[in-house]
Amino acid sequence: MSNRNLNRIVFLWVIILGTFGSQAQNEISNPYSAFGIGIVNKYSNGILDGMGSTSYAIQNPYYINFRNPASYAAFDSLSFVADAAASIYVSTLASGDMVQKNSYARPGYITIGLPVTRHWRTSVGVVPYSSVGYDVENTGTFENVGDVSYAYSAKGGLNQLYWGNAFKICKGLSIGLNASYMFGTVYYVRNTSFDGSNFYNSYINASYHLDGIHLTGGLQYMFNVKENHKIGLGVVYGNTAYIWAKEKLLISYYQGTYSLVTTYDTVYYNDNTRGNLYIPQSVGGGVSYTFKDKFTVAADVTWNNWAKYKSFGQSDSLQNAITASVGAQFIPDPTSNKFVKRMNFRVGARYSTGDLLLHSKPIDEFGVSLGIGIPLSSFNTHSSINVVFEYGKLGTILNNLVRQNYFRFTINFTLQEKWYQRMKLE
Repeated sequence: MSNRNLNRIVFLWVIILGTFGSQAQNEISNPYSAFGIGIVNKYSNGILDGMGSTSYAIQNPYYINFRNPASYAAFDSLSFVADAAASIYVSTLASGDMVQKNSYARPGYITIGLPVTRHWRTSVGVVPYSSVGYDVENTGTFENVGDVSYAYSAKGGLNQLYWGNAFKICKGLSIGLNASYMFGTVYYVRNTSFDGSNFYNSYINASYHLDGIHLTGGLQYMFNVKENHKIGLGVVYGNTAYIWAKEKLLISYYQGTYSLVTTYDTVYYNDNTRGNLYIPQSVGGGVSYTFKDKFTVAADVTWNNWAKYKSFGQSDSLQNAITASVGAQFIPDPTSNKFVKRMNFRVGARYSTGDLLLHSKPIDEFGVSLGIGIPLSSFNTHSSINVVFEYGKLGTILNNLVRQNYFRFTINFTLQEKWYQRMKLE
């Protein structure tokens, strides 16, 4: 690999590490993340997100489709592929007459892909699995007690460090497996204060350190129905994961305001309670159609068995969820020397029945997306910057629930370079 290519890779990783270094300062804001393991990541890479996050039946040698590990088999035998993304969210929360606007940035993922042998390809990366983040306040008035204020906040989530491998079985058929180490910490704070009374206020601080192993297997079959017309079929299965959890719990009573404590007493402290999170299985399938590498259309369906979720032996307000997505991509002329004709244009939509059931209402989600791929000629014809614009709606205002409308802007950088090339002597 030349020094020029090495410098490019180092430059990419500097950007990636800088992006992920800011994660602690950029938490999400969604009250529904209080349930289960939080808001579960449903996204693919920055390219496929523009196609409604369809992924199961799509493979490409120039980007990393980590949603189906069988797709790694398409990597070029001499190329190195790197992929990174980050997103900005602008959301509006509404409940009754109350409206709250939020904006925050989130790092996305970092992945690399390499050839190993003629029939073996591999990929390594860090991808978010779920996110928790909210800050909610509520008040109530009780007889003989007076006004009581409640404050709830949380932050954190689960990430997965995966190692994926794919193998070409025969022409068009490949299988793959992602082995993921799940890790993360979630912090919860609950504060109860009494206004103008002799009651002690309470403060509860809990944190959960999580880690475990999760496996995802995939299969893809790509075949030509006739010249220039290709069909893709894909299936993905995620196994049941048992995540080890360690709880640290602090309960305190105090007088005065929380910012100016006059009397403080720790009534309970424990940093060695251990348990498990039970993340249920999932299965998904998809189909794609491609014409001359210019036009691609794809559709996916995923089923998640969230009704079986448990944390420390306790279930939650979760239900089984079905997610469906469709998307399309158009490239005017992939082999043209003209910049505009090599640009990628993408559109997609997705719908989920939601894994939450609150007040007899499912918390469903709908989103539509537009994406543009911009080739980077200074690198090569297969490196690109990709941007995605998505509008989505989560939840409902019925039955005193919360509806979230959001805009998501994602930028993705994909680098494809020659990894190894044999010198030819003349």
